[in-house]
Amino acid sequence: MGRPLRIIYPGAHYHVTTRGNEQKDIFKSRRDREQFLSYMESSVTRYGATIHAYCLMTNHYHLLLETPEGNLPEIMRHINGAYTNYYNTKRKRAGHLFQGRYKAILVEADEYLLELSRYIHLNPVRCGLSEKPEAHPWSSYQDYIELRPAPVWLRTNMVMQRFGDSKRYRQFVEEMLGREYESPLQAAVASTLLGSEPFVQEIMETHLDGKQIERDVPAIRELSKSRKIEMILENVRGVIEDTRLEQKVGIYLAHRYSGARLKELGAYFGKNDSAIAQTTRRLKSEMVVDVNLKKMVDSLEEKLNLS
Repeated sequence: MGRPLRIIYPGAHYHVTTRGNEQKDIFKSRRDREQFLSYMESSVTRYGATIHAYCLMTNHYHLLLETPEGNLPEIMRHINGAYTNYYNTKRKRAGHLFQGRYKAILVEADEYLLELSRYIHLNPVRCGLSEKPEAHPWSSYQDYIELRPAPVWLRTNMVMQRFGDSKRYRQFVEEMLGREYESPLQAAVASTLLGSEPFVQEIMETHLDGKQIERDVPAIRELSKSRKIEMILENVRGVIEDTRLEQKVGIYLAHRYSGARLKELGAYFGKNDSAIAQTTRRLKSEMVVDVNLKKMVDSLEEKLNLS
C-alpha cells in the first residue's frame, strides 16, 4: 500500500482518523478511553498541539487537530505510540494495534471547521452507538454544549465564536439528526486536501511544486492531475461565452492533456466515464466541420503549451 501524502506546515488544520487493525476494537473499557484522552492532553503540553474536537468510537477515533509548530508526525507518533504501548502492556499482547498509518486530511479551517466539528460530533449517532450526540460521553460534544466543564486542553473557542452561545451550536449540530448527511470529507481532493479551489491551488504551489512524484505517494500524482485540469479550465473560462460549449472544450482538453483517467475526469466533472469519452468524440467531430471552433481550440492549446 502506498504511503499517504503528508503536507506539514505551522498552523495547519487536519481531520485525523485511525482505525483498529483488522477493524478490531481499540477501546474496550472506560480506562482505555481515559488513558487515550491523557495522551491527547500530553500532546498539547509537550508538542503544542491544538485539539478543536474529538470523538472516540469503538474501533476508531476522529480528531480535529491544529499544529501551530508544524509537527503533525511527532504529535501522532506520541498519541498512537503511547496508547499502543499502554494497550499492549495492559493486555499482554504484542504487535500493531492500529490499521496502517493514520489518515490526515489537510483542511481549510475557515471553510470547513464548523462542518467537520458537526460531522465528528454526529459520528456516534451515524454508527448507532447513541440516539443523540450528547448521550455519547467520549466526544467533545458535551463540552461544546456545556453539559460538563471543558478540559483546559480542548479549544472550543474557534468553533464557538461563530455561534455566540452553546444553544445555537447545539441547534446547528442537531438539525441533521434523522436526515441523510453526507460526510464533508467526501469532497477532499485525492483524499488529502479539503478546501476551496484557491486553497488547494495555494497548497499545491507552496508545498508541492517541485516535489518528486514518488510511486508510493499516489496522492501527489492525483493532486498534480487535479491541478492540471483546473489550470486548463481557468484558461478556457472567459474565452467561450456559451457555458455548455465551455464545458465541452474543457472536458476535451482535460481528457487529452491532463493525464487523468476517464474515471478521474468523471469524478471531477460529475459525469460517468462514457459521457466524458462521448463529449471528446463529439467535439472532435464538430471541429472537423466548424473551422472557427477548431481555430479556437488550437489557440487554447497553443496558449497552454499543449499542442
